[in-house]
Amino acid sequence: MARPAPAEMKLAVSWWRLILRVSCWSGLLVGGWVLALLLLQVLFGRQLERVQTVQLGRELALNVRLTELTLERYPPVLINELTGLRLAVMERPPRAGPVDAGLHRRMQGLQNELCTRLSHCPTLLPAQGSARQQGVWIELISPLEPVWLRVELPTARGWPPEPMLLVVALVAAVIFTGVLYLLLEVERPLRGLERALSRVGEGSDPATIPVSGAPEVQRITRRFNAMVQRLATNRRERATMLAGIAHDLRAPITRLRFRLSLPRLGADERQRCTSDLEALERITGQFLLYAGGGERERMVACPLDQWLAEVAAGHPQEQLRLDLLPITADVRPVALGRAVSNLIDNALTYGRPPLVVRLLDQPPGFCIEVWDQGDGIPPEQWDRAQQPFQRLDEARGEQGHCGLGLAIVGHVVRQHGGHIRFRQADSGSEPGHFAVVLEIPARRAI
Repeated sequence: MARPAPAEMKLAVSWWRLILRVSCWSGLLVGGWVLALLLLQVLFGRQLERVQTVQLGRELALNVRLTELTLERYPPVLINELTGLRLAVMERPPRAGPVDAGLHRRMQGLQNELCTRLSHCPTLLPAQGSARQQGVWIELISPLEPVWLRVELPTARGWPPEPMLLVVALVAAVIFTGVLYLLLEVERPLRGLERALSRVGEGSDPATIPVSGAPEVQRITRRFNAMVQRLATNRRERATMLAGIAHDLRAPITRLRFRLSLPRLGADERQRCTSDLEALERITGQFLLYAGGGERERMVACPLDQWLAEVAAGHPQEQLRLDLLPITADVRPVALGRAVSNLIDNALTYGRPPLVVRLLDQPPGFCIEVWDQGDGIPPEQWDRAQQPFQRLDEARGEQGHCGLGLAIVGHVVRQHGGHIRFRQADSGSEPGHFAVVLEIPARRAI
């Protein structure tokens, strides 16, 4: 026996899920309708009974007046035949069975209405009848003989309820079910999609989210998951490409170093080859930093003052001064250390010493400033300077740079939830003329 194809099984499962969802929401609608109907019956059943009693009292008051006037000239039998009213000539109606509280309440309300609308207050007695068809006898004023008018009371509807209550309960159930559907099937999945969207671009690849909710929301979720997968693929391809470029460059660099070790080259040629090698190594390092960026590094609690002192130890100490406050915070120390080292290298290359590296307290995080004495980057080029592979004419003309320095710094800082900005000295209180500032709202360690 042939087994069904996976596509057919998937389609069948989708149909069963759709039928189950429709059944659940239909059951919820019916249940809400019944619940709303019961609540309305409890809340407004007495009011509807009161309205019916008032309407019946208005009609009976008119009939009683006309019948009493007619009885002055015509006998009750003739009035019965002409009008269809159920008149009976007797001293007192036959005693009915036990009167329940509902019938007694309705008789009392009807009598109050008749007393209000007539010049006299007639006597009302319960009439014999079934539980479904209850009636009352109303005593009429007759000049010759005692006459009673039998009136059937409208049935107090327990079930089925009044049509108006049915309609109102149905509207309430539809509104309740619609609001609940929007909350569970639309609003909650969209809120999860919004949280997932806010994580896109933060560094690490966001995870796909479960497909749930209304069909329209499911389609949007599937497109989002497909987009996330494409972004992850592009990120891996970019990292692989950059790492491959850097790896391929290391082989010729190694061969050049080997050739430089041979004694046949002159001093000038050896110096030029050494400069080329340093430029290639710098480019390779920048490619590797941009490809990795510390995305897989964990956040650890780190004493930032000691950590910055270690980062700055590899640079010329006579051209560098540290101004560090004792702060401990959760950071990615390797990635952030490379970013700060990049800033120091740029300042030494394009600025003028002495450099000042400052660590300042900026609750809830901290701030790192790298000052130099040069002119810095013009304000109109600040945004462009942070873009990858951008070389500014004034500040990026040296050999061995591919325009990734500040892009790497910005990438690492964004991974920490912070941002990078530039600062020009506006008074003599600053330790330099131009600074690159890293503002990081990292969680402070206690």
